Amino acid sequence: AKAAYNYQVSLKDPGRYAHGGKYIIELLYDSLEDINQAIANPVDMSAMHRIDHGHFAGSEEAFRHWDEEGFVPGTCSRCHSAAGLPLFLEQGVTINQPTANGLNCATCHSDLTTFELRTSEEVTFPSGATVSLATDENDENGLKSNLCINCHQGRESTVSVNRLVEGMDPNAVSEAIRFLNVHYFAAGATLFGTEVKGAYEFEGQEYLGRNEHVNAFNSCVECHNAHALEVEYQECSDCHENVQAPEDLKLIRVSEIDFDGDGDVSEGLYGEIQTVNDALYAAIQEYAANVAGTPIIYNSARYPYFFADANGNGEVDGDEGGYATWTPNLLKAAYNYQYAQKDPGAFAHNGKYVLQVLMDSIDAVGGSTAGMTRPSAAAPES
Repeated sequence: AKAAYNYQVSLKDPGRYAHGGKYIIELLYDSLEDINQAIANPVDMSAMHRIDHGHFAGSEEAFRHWDEEGFVPGTCSRCHSAAGLPLFLEQGVTINQPTANGLNCATCHSDLTTFELRTSEEVTFPSGATVSLATDENDENGLKSNLCINCHQGRESTVSVNRLVEGMDPNAVSEAIRFLNVHYFAAGATLFGTEVKGAYEFEGQEYLGRNEHVNAFNSCVECHNAHALEVEYQECSDCHENVQAPEDLKLIRVSEIDFDGDGDVSEGLYGEIQTVNDALYAAIQEYAANVAGTPIIYNSARYPYFFADANGNGEVDGDEGGYATWTPNLLKAAYNYQYAQKDPGAFAHNGKYVLQVLMDSIDAVGGSTAGMTRPSAAAPES
């Protein structure tokens, strides 16, 4: 009955393609998916798409989060509304903006006849650092990619973490500390490394800067489809013969060093990071229980991500609140753990920089990095 109803809805509005075509597609897709479960020969939906790709996926949480309020606040509108970025680029400010069904063409294009892109010669990050992906005024792909990192830069940095814990005993619990969330997909911050300090960098350590790849693939739009956001992995196989599908990118490694110390020098840099990530989480949990005095649990899909594991069952239960027994060192380590979780392409953007901050975080909470090799602060190899 539900599927038949939606089928009828789609037929009885002859202007459906103009009035709300994408909404109709969602209704029909969901109906087909549901009815497929009850028929002997399900319809093959493998080539179908329920929603738009990337920035145009207007039904996703990134754009629907503010439906109840009816507007996107100025603190979020630069990247989560259709009109926020143009205003920011033109006037340097953000204000409340109407909710939108994703970004639109005019978000990035100043002229919809020629499709000329908006200009962003340099970009300021949350740390206060100003950088550019363009090597000079003629670097078109670098200038185009500057548009991307106006949003893909995170919202916190070493600077904001230090500001919050300034003057505190590094291992003493303080009610004044709250978790700082870097936000999501801070690929630009990862790419620039210590130049913008998007991850937390520990005093006395040296860190890698911008990850310079080969000339033809050294900016956002040279590696990603700017509209769908998908990685143009087909080009990678010219140098990395084992890359035949997007998942194969995780197999790429450019060093014979066993950074994570697990004895596997054939795994990609992605695998190296995963091992160190797991070690950091274990160290965070041990420190939280034994030093901060409250067991901690992480859930990547639930705000505020770190919770007090009151019953010690290793799961986030409905009545368990956000973690509140923070010390400065625990915050720094948790911040970097979250940082690595929320940039799924960190292994490609600047994997060795991420390994550096993860290993330093393990040390900060008293974990063991025995057997691991911290990447040097020399220029990245790729």
